[in-house]
Amino acid sequence: MTSEQAMPGSTAPGDIFATTHWTVVVAAGQRPSPAADRALEELCRTYWFPLYAYVRRRGYTKEDAEDLTQAFFARLLRKDILANLGSEKGRFRAFLLASLKHFLANEWDKAQTQKRGGGNLPLSLDWQTADTKFQVAATNEPSPDRAFDREWALALLAKVINRLQSESEADGKAKLFDQLKMFLMAGKSESAQSDVAKALDMEEGAVRVAIHRLRKRYRQLLRDEIANTLTDSAMVDEEMRALFGAFSA
Repeated sequence: MTSEQAMPGSTAPGDIFATTHWTVVVAAGQRPSPAADRALEELCRTYWFPLYAYVRRRGYTKEDAEDLTQAFFARLLRKDILANLGSEKGRFRAFLLASLKHFLANEWDKAQTQKRGGGNLPLSLDWQTADTKFQVAATNEPSPDRAFDREWALALLAKVINRLQSESEADGKAKLFDQLKMFLMAGKSESAQSDVAKALDMEEGAVRVAIHRLRKRYRQLLRDEIANTLTDSAMVDEEMRALFGAFSA
């Protein structure tokens, strides 16, 4: 399968980052395609909440933040904003935040005339729980930009965990995943592995092997998901450091 035939985000042996979601979308700035539309929508569905929360942290009300976020996505999905790709095009995260800032500075009046996309919703987003999620996520973080990076990282991790869970369920290993997912976090002890072995009626050695495999797959999916937001595979490690650095900032 060639990179042109592959779906956005798919990988081929020896060519891990040949085609990513953001690579396809950037290319669509010159040559639109259905694949680019699907890739952009997938990116927006994964990372919409950090944008909504950023707007809230800029002082907008819940209702105005919903209107503005939806209007921004309407512009983005129409490709209006893609025409202005600049130095941020390498990272979807940087491009999206820079575009949102410009939108907020210049598009308030227009957005007010297009309540929630003017009745033509580009994406079906979970606004009912968005405010609750924002209140839970709210911190004393002084910088909306730094909070945005933190929530972006959380959205990325949630996507990776969901993919890992779906794979486990497809392999008939839902119960195993449910017991082992806690070991994706650092600091779990040998005694915890022993407890899991008893719960699953497995040898401790087999549990250790299963944990090793789960962590290995988790790391691969994490790198794949980060790559989906970049145009250059050489940037994956740097982007990973930037995102997880947001937790310690």
